[in-house]
Amino acid sequence: MAHPFASVPLGFSVMGARTLWWGGCAWDSFAMPHLLQDETDVLVATRCPACDTPHARVVGREAPPHGDQVAHFLVPMARAWDDVVRTCGNQRLFCSTDCVGTWLRRTGQELGYVMDLGTLWRFARDWYTGRLEPGYTRRDPASATSYFAEVGLHGSFWGLPD
Repeated sequence: MAHPFASVPLGFSVMGARTLWWGGCAWDSFAMPHLLQDETDVLVATRCPACDTPHARVVGREAPPHGDQVAHFLVPMARAWDDVVRTCGNQRLFCSTDCVGTWLRRTGQELGYVMDLGTLWRFARDWYTGRLEPGYTRRDPASATSYFAEVGLHGSFWGLPD
């Protein structure tokens, strides 16, 4: 993993004007047009883990994509680096909260955090700012938590008040 890029398929393909990448997760895939200077938008493609319905969304810099899908993040941020491939492999797009519930029952997992596409887009928009520049350092825990709150996330899942 070289966030937001993945060297193994984790459920997302991201197509630019001339390049195809694997996105590590919903978060990383939605971040790519904000990070890649030559791509004003990308086509993010995946399948609902519950019902296998294909989803393809054009994700750009100007506004979130339209759609009723939701993103479900399984692993709380405090545990994200314990197994980053499992964490990223379980940040997925679902048709609806009903599909999230179906998948959770089938896999025996517990509910993580569900957000709409607009929240996912705001979350991804500036997360990797500067990532491709020399000397980039990732956010420390305090600035990450502050960023989570700024983009509208909440609750203990993100290390924030409920």
